[in-house]
Amino acid sequence: MSPDLPPEILRAAVAHLAPTVPLLTDLGERFAKGGHDLALVGGPVRDTFLGRTSGDLDFTTSASPEQTEAILADWGDAHWDMGREFGTIGARKGSDTVEVTTYRADAYDGVTRKPVVAFGDNLEDDLVRRDFTVNAMALRLPDLELVDPHGGMLDLAAGRLRTPSTPEVSFSDDPLRMMRAARFVAQLGVVPAPEVLEAMTAAAGTLEIVSAERVRDELVKLLLADDPVAGLRVLVDTGLAEQVLPELPALRLEIDEHHRHKDVYEHSLTVLQQAIDLEGPPLSGPDADPDHPVPAPDLVLRLAALLHDIGKPRTRRFEAGGGVSFHHHDVVGAKLTAKRMKALRFDKDTTKAVARLVELHLRFHGYGEGQWTDSAVRRYVTDAGPLLERLHRLTRADCTTRNQRKATRLRRAYDDLEERIAVLREQEELDKVRPELDGNQIAAVLGIEPGPVLGEAYRYLLQVRLDEGPIGAEAAQERLRQWWAQRS
Repeated sequence: MSPDLPPEILRAAVAHLAPTVPLLTDLGERFAKGGHDLALVGGPVRDTFLGRTSGDLDFTTSASPEQTEAILADWGDAHWDMGREFGTIGARKGSDTVEVTTYRADAYDGVTRKPVVAFGDNLEDDLVRRDFTVNAMALRLPDLELVDPHGGMLDLAAGRLRTPSTPEVSFSDDPLRMMRAARFVAQLGVVPAPEVLEAMTAAAGTLEIVSAERVRDELVKLLLADDPVAGLRVLVDTGLAEQVLPELPALRLEIDEHHRHKDVYEHSLTVLQQAIDLEGPPLSGPDADPDHPVPAPDLVLRLAALLHDIGKPRTRRFEAGGGVSFHHHDVVGAKLTAKRMKALRFDKDTTKAVARLVELHLRFHGYGEGQWTDSAVRRYVTDAGPLLERLHRLTRADCTTRNQRKATRLRRAYDDLEERIAVLREQEELDKVRPELDGNQIAAVLGIEPGPVLGEAYRYLLQVRLDEGPIGAEAAQERLRQWWAQRS
């Protein structure tokens, strides 16, 4: 490594790399034996100096893809060449997976983000084509010599995000890098340099040439980061959100001095942060709790918290006397959420879950602050279904009032609701609420065949079950006959 680095940074980096040093040394020596250079590059190097664990091991080499494939075939248990077009060969040995890419000197066609592949002949040219200086560092192998021609270490230490080439050229080459900038703000806590922000703002419109799937993937990584609020602010402030999630900047409603209401944009970011604070420990790691109902990070909860009020701009009405209303913004917001997530190519299950939470986020407040009936509790649990634990957290996070008395009252009311749910769940198996007669029994009592009428009868008995709790099979049959007589 570079002797110019402070000793404490060197020691920390070496300690962090210790588990992978044998692998790095082995690969470095194999490539050197063949007369080729090899370097660990990009995110793994950056994360080493941050003390973070990187899930990938990415290498760059002077060897051609064919030469790399021969070396990795001799080294690993398996290898693949799906990235051969871009000079990338992958391999696995035991639990270690690596990808090795021939030096690149890419150019982009300016119409799509697909690079015109051109292989380079030196490490420095390869590094200058990378997105940011903190990712344009490499460790030459097998000697672990740091190569940092663009000051990535200084930027990392300063918490600064810059590009190796000018940001205008970098973002013109690949507009998705602007999304990555916001993601790194959320993941690493860095701050984009002024010239980077200016270039992002000027080039925001070019993001439209990037596929929805790639934009979605970057947005998901941002939302699952430690500080997604900071990354989202960058998206909105630079105009990128207008291309990715236009409903978010639309929440910055003009506030008339005579019609006072909350700043919906700031409220939504606060709700997102408060929802994150209510997540449990992650599924893995020293603090893991595999039994927690909502382990961190939870994409569905975070998306629902961010989008829960996106129906407000469409439903805002100024009332007589200076009030403002947003009637049915939950229903409108659910539809807008589903539409946006489909446009971003989210999978159906995630889209359905997030939209449902947006639709339900006001349900608690619809019951008022009085005593909840057993029927109301049953309906709340049944409507939420498997999303109940997330709905608990979304509802609690949605309280951003500065009025401490009101906040305390709402918190206690929800505490009472959760206690009622726990009691009824134990008594009645709320998670499995069904009519007390199944479809076959209903058909037998009424003498009908399967079809729409049977479904209607089933739904009637379900409402009886939700309203009154268990009444027994005989009573359910009698109620069914009464309903049938009235219907007929």
